[in-house]
Amino acid sequence: MNRHRAPGITSRRDALRAGVVLGGFGLAQGATGLGASTASALPPVRACILIFYYGGPSHLDTYDLKPDAPSEVRGEFRPIATSVPGLNIAEHLPGMARVMHKVALIRSMSHGYRLHDSASMKVLTGREPPQGDQELFAPAPQVFPSYGSALSYVRRDRGLAVPHAALPFVFHNVVPTPCQGGGFLGSAYDPLQVMVDPQTRACRAEMLEMPEGLTRARRTSRRGLLGALEEQASAAPEAVRIRQLHDKAHRLLDSAEIRRAMEIGREDPRTRDRYGYGPAPASVGSGGGGGNGAELGFARQMRGQNLLLARRLVEAGVPFVNVYDFRQQGQNWDAHFKCFDQHRTHLLPLADQSLSALIEDLDVRGLLESTLVVALGEFGRTPRVNKEGGRDHWPDCYSVLLAGGGVRGGAIFGASDRMGAYPSADPVTPADLAATIYWRFGVDPQTEVRDVTGRPFPLALGEPIRAVFG
Repeated sequence: MNRHRAPGITSRRDALRAGVVLGGFGLAQGATGLGASTASALPPVRACILIFYYGGPSHLDTYDLKPDAPSEVRGEFRPIATSVPGLNIAEHLPGMARVMHKVALIRSMSHGYRLHDSASMKVLTGREPPQGDQELFAPAPQVFPSYGSALSYVRRDRGLAVPHAALPFVFHNVVPTPCQGGGFLGSAYDPLQVMVDPQTRACRAEMLEMPEGLTRARRTSRRGLLGALEEQASAAPEAVRIRQLHDKAHRLLDSAEIRRAMEIGREDPRTRDRYGYGPAPASVGSGGGGGNGAELGFARQMRGQNLLLARRLVEAGVPFVNVYDFRQQGQNWDAHFKCFDQHRTHLLPLADQSLSALIEDLDVRGLLESTLVVALGEFGRTPRVNKEGGRDHWPDCYSVLLAGGGVRGGAIFGASDRMGAYPSADPVTPADLAATIYWRFGVDPQTEVRDVTGRPFPLALGEPIRAVFG
């Protein structure tokens, strides 16, 4: 099924023996037999928050430890027990250990792209990168749409002011990686880009800002004049596209609820503290990345607040929110050297605190069942620690975390081999993850969308991972 499958991979029958842990019951059941009819009857989710850990977290040092492997594989971190009997994760994830009974874990994600840009495109669109496996050092057009953009397109008749948002920046430290917008669907389906100012800790979206001196009355008058002119315009595709952009702009300017959601200072300070702030800038150096230490320190401080903002946007009615975690080289998850020091000091603590807070917060507010949370990187890290004490890129097998949205709490789907190198049961691809996201929104993954030439493409080429839902 998977062209990246390692020699000797087990059959699906063997995968059934591997089992799925069901939180709260201490049972093991076959992954493929888990409530297919129940899963198909699940109500669609209303929202998805996709957290992308740019750089590639180490699965071996987070959610798929190998304590019995040789020291050069197992690394320095010890496993700790979680709220799911028999499920252990890394000792530096105490918050997530507390909520794993609300989480489904995929331990067999696999693809073939070993460089950041190409792997990001594969993971965030579910499609093969047109440029092949390479890094991009000059701007490149996006071809296939991101998940939020594709959903915005197929559900465009809903007339939402903001069907898709992304924060806290356009990711990549050289040029924007072309997997964050509408692709061939057009810029009308790009997300509302929310930027977080690391100095003021304020959130802003340029498209929501009214030009100085433009009152609501003047804007209404202008819109009426534009409408009269458009009645005389042709029905050519370009004219229709321009009208769509005008309508989108006016919906954005009228979206008071979205504006309020972005005023994160309105949030209860106790809630903000639960999501966490990073260390003070004075205690954080530049870490080898670009920019000054203070700016990077502020960016770190906002990591937890970014997930809080995502929750606020979902509450305000935004169906899909992308959160990109760490943009700066040397400050992200690309831990080629001193992997354990980086994970211990600044990669895991805030990621653990904020993700567990998000899951608990959504649950308390009655939003978890209707909101799918997806947390992953573009790949994992090499099983063997390199001579610099780090781990290198490894897309052959790594972990993905799902929470809410109808998942079976405590479920584990797939498995890696004893070295964490290749799937040993039920390989999963980014195309399967794409199909799962669309399916949970109640959208058939085989729904066709068309590029500018009219060529049809199904939304996703994979199969939904129904086994972890129900």
